This record gives sequence, structure tokens and C-alpha cells, in this order.
Amino acid sequence: MLRPRARCVFHTISDASTVVVPPSATGRWRAVVRVLRSPLDSLSCTLFPASCALCGSPLPQLSYVPICCACWSEFPVPSGAACARCGDALPAPGGPASSSYCKQCRLAPPAFERAVFYGLYAGRMREAIHAFKYDRLHHAARGLGRMLALAIEQLAGEAPAELLVIPVPLHRSKLTQRGFNQARSLAEEALKFLGKSHPEWRLMLAASTLMRLRATESQAGLTPRQRRLNLRGAFSVSDPSQVKDRHVLLVDDILTTGATARAASKAVADAGAASVWVATLARAQRVAGFDRGFADREIDIAQEDAASGTAAVAHLASPGSSSLQGQPSF
Repeated sequence: MLRPRARCVFHTISDASTVVVPPSATGRWRAVVRVLRSPLDSLSCTLFPASCALCGSPLPQLSYVPICCACWSEFPVPSGAACARCGDALPAPGGPASSSYCKQCRLAPPAFERAVFYGLYAGRMREAIHAFKYDRLHHAARGLGRMLALAIEQLAGEAPAELLVIPVPLHRSKLTQRGFNQARSLAEEALKFLGKSHPEWRLMLAASTLMRLRATESQAGLTPRQRRLNLRGAFSVSDPSQVKDRHVLLVDDILTTGATARAASKAVADAGAASVWVATLARAQRVAGFDRGFADREIDIAQEDAASGTAAVAHLASPGSSSLQGQPSF
């Protein structure tokens, strides 16, 4: 029996040509496109050479995002035991203080239920976030947003299916300087992916619900106590009726000590939110050399602040553990 040949039918709609290919010929058509695209990519890269923004290697094909596949694959992912609430690293299981929660979350619980993240703020991940935020590599938002979507998927079955998604805001002076809010860009891209992978979820972006009332000092280089004081009273909800009895997902690019996450989630919870969850693209690793006594004093301060109703943050470090000085903070 002779098979009918595949036909390409061209329709003209608003000056645009659309190729209609029968389903039986779809696979062959895609193969032809791949064969044609390969030499075209090679020729274009020869005429218009471009390098990876992270490692500097020549890009083998045209791409809106100048990051090579090798660098995308080198983003560090977490391993080992982590706090079930904030995601911070835990001591090896079986120790004297073995628990599913870090000391900070046990003694001074944050206002959020759980914080999730995709990878570690190190290596290629750190380089990509810096390029995205400071070198205006805006097209990277799509790939990074997809990673954020994978982080949010960790909340499936735990967080409610209907969430109000609030990007952590920048102060208007920082927004004017940078030109965009990286948290909002990541949230928008993540919601596009989640709309396809989890159509049953009802995620609504509310980018103007949370306000940053004052221009805080950069968190980089500050001690945990300085970070806590820097962010005290920095956030407010523009209209409490928007979050009252709603489940809220706060989104940002990086989480380090959790100072910003605690302050922002407390502002949302105080406005009447039913629950608050946190999702970030990356989480910073701890660095060796943090004094335990100082960490314990920070926890004492956090407990006092929690009791008095002010924003609090504390960072735990056991012997040989860490501080996060020099890191941006969420």
C-alpha cells in the first residue's frame, strides 16, 4: 500500500506564513529542521562569534542567553542534611544535637513555614546571578526562572495549591539604579513554567503588595546582628486586605542568613496572611570561622525580638561552623 505523501499547506494570516504538517510527518519535519539548523548555527557563530558570559568559551550555537551548556550543568546543588524549615545545613546526623531543625529555627522560629531553594550560591550559580543582576544579562531570567520553578515544586503536597506570589521588593532608589527587580523577573518566568507543569495550581503574582519602606544598607559584609538591625521595620504590606487569610509565597534570588526572609515574612504574617512560604533560586553556604558564643548571643536577641513583635534574625554556628559575611542576604 502506498502511503500518502506529507503535504505542506501555507496559510496567509495577517501577513504571516504558517506551515501545517500532518502528525505522521511531524518527526521527519523536525529532523529536517535540525539538520538545516546545525550548519546555519555554525555559519552564524563563525560570522558573529560570541563567548560564554561565565567561562569565556566560544558558544557553539546561537542563543539568546550567552551561557554555554557546560556552565548550566555546573550549577552546584545541595547535599547532606538540612533544616526542615530554613534549609540551612545541619550537623552530621547522630550527633548530640541531632534534629530536623537548626538551633536558630528551634529557639526563634521564623514567620514562614518553610524555605526552599534550587542550588547553592557558589561557583557558576553565583556567577550567573551576578551577571543577571549587575551585568544586565536579562535573558538569563528564563533559565534561572525555570530553576526557581523546580525549587517551588518542592512544596507540592505541603503548601496549598492556591498561593499569592510576592517578589521581595527593592527600594525605589535601588530599583531606579538597577532598572529592574530581579525577584520579580524570576517569579514571572517561574510562573510560566509552573503554569504548564502544574496547571492545577493557582498561583497569582502580586508584585506591588509588599513595599520596602526605606533604603537599607547593603547586607554584604554585615554580621548577622547588623543584618537584623538593618532590616528592622523595612517592609510593609500596601493593602492588608490583599493578604488577609491568603497563603503567600515570597520569592527572591538568594537566601543567606535569612534576615530578609524573616523580616519580609513577618510583615506579611502580621498583615493577616494564613501562611507564608519562601522560595529562592540559591542559598549561600556557610564559611568556616564563626564564633559560637557570638552566634548564641544572636539567638538570644532573636528570641527577644520575636517576643516583642519585631523582625529578628539569628545565625547558628557550631564549632568549626560559619558566618556569612560578604554575602548578599535574603
